[in-house]
Amino acid sequence: MKTEPPHVGCYSFAIASGSRNSLDSPGLPDDKRWQLMQTKLLSLLLFPLISVAADSPVSPLAGKSPVDELPPHLSRLTWFGERADWSPDGRRILFIEKTYGDAFEVEVATKVVRPVTHHFHHLGFTRALYLANGDLLLSGPEAFNPKAPHVSRVQCFLYVLDKSFTKPPVPLGSKCSEGPAVSRRRMHMAWTHVSEQYPDEMPKGSSRMWEADLVYEDGKPKLANQRLIIDSRDLPFTCTMETQNFRPPQERELTFSAYGHQGTDVCGIDLVTKKVTNYSNAAGQYDEPEGIFPDGLHTLVECDRQSGKGASYIDIWKLKLDGSGALERLTFFSDYLGYKASNPVVSDDGRFMAFQMAKSKDPAGVGYGIFVFDFVKAAQVEK
Repeated sequence: MKTEPPHVGCYSFAIASGSRNSLDSPGLPDDKRWQLMQTKLLSLLLFPLISVAADSPVSPLAGKSPVDELPPHLSRLTWFGERADWSPDGRRILFIEKTYGDAFEVEVATKVVRPVTHHFHHLGFTRALYLANGDLLLSGPEAFNPKAPHVSRVQCFLYVLDKSFTKPPVPLGSKCSEGPAVSRRRMHMAWTHVSEQYPDEMPKGSSRMWEADLVYEDGKPKLANQRLIIDSRDLPFTCTMETQNFRPPQERELTFSAYGHQGTDVCGIDLVTKKVTNYSNAAGQYDEPEGIFPDGLHTLVECDRQSGKGASYIDIWKLKLDGSGALERLTFFSDYLGYKASNPVVSDDGRFMAFQMAKSKDPAGVGYGIFVFDFVKAAQVEK
């Protein structure tokens, strides 16, 4: 019962304070005196702990997992994997087995999983994305030290894998920091460099974003019309950038993460005028943009508004891209001790969101299975 801990604490304190059986009572036997001394010492040590426990009730969700109580609009698709990406037709989801692992596809209707990178040797991948023509864009290291895996995560290169899944990937000749952005309607992409990748070219702590077309010559893909989008030194604030999504339908704007600015903010840059807009603009709050909706009016965000505890305690929110900062919470995985939801993407028809279950103790991006959120069913539940 909730009343028991305070009762025990008060009782112990009463003995420790002394009353009928005070240690100073004349004629008290030595063995009894020693017993009371032990009781006094023990009660003084335990009283603060008991009091704290009484004032800190255990969460009703402690000891449970989000999968124990999934609402009807959520379903689990796989029991492993991370960093999902929808196929253009919405029938398949591409994902990474683990950081520096293989890439897999899963059929949404049947849940049949098949590998797509088992046919060649490699050191693992950190990203896999569908290109507009059905080929895959991969990002992965050319060297890997299991004793210092974080180094390889920074030193990743871009490749294109043919959709037949019978050929080795073709390198594009550029490094990529974290996730690239891929157009859903044309052979075009954007990606980020950080100073750790090109220390001879870039000042320490800086980042820069690029865009380019993907063209094929003699059947081999390569970058063309490469141009700098922006250097972090030209921003009106200090941050490390990461490309996220071309904003549909015109794809004239690119959303990006502004790490370290007011926590982390959701920003966009007009690819023509270079005007930068801060869409979240929430001081002290972690807001990282992820998948964008096909109408371009909202983006999914990894956000800690519900807790204020930072990137390890995020859930998935929906941010309106009008500068208002209006947010709607979509998942509640972080209500379960030790869990979070992350890395969401929206299907091209806007009906579904794929995301992963994650744990607060792990580095960003680590996942424990792909889940699907049905926006139509969620709206019916709200009614």
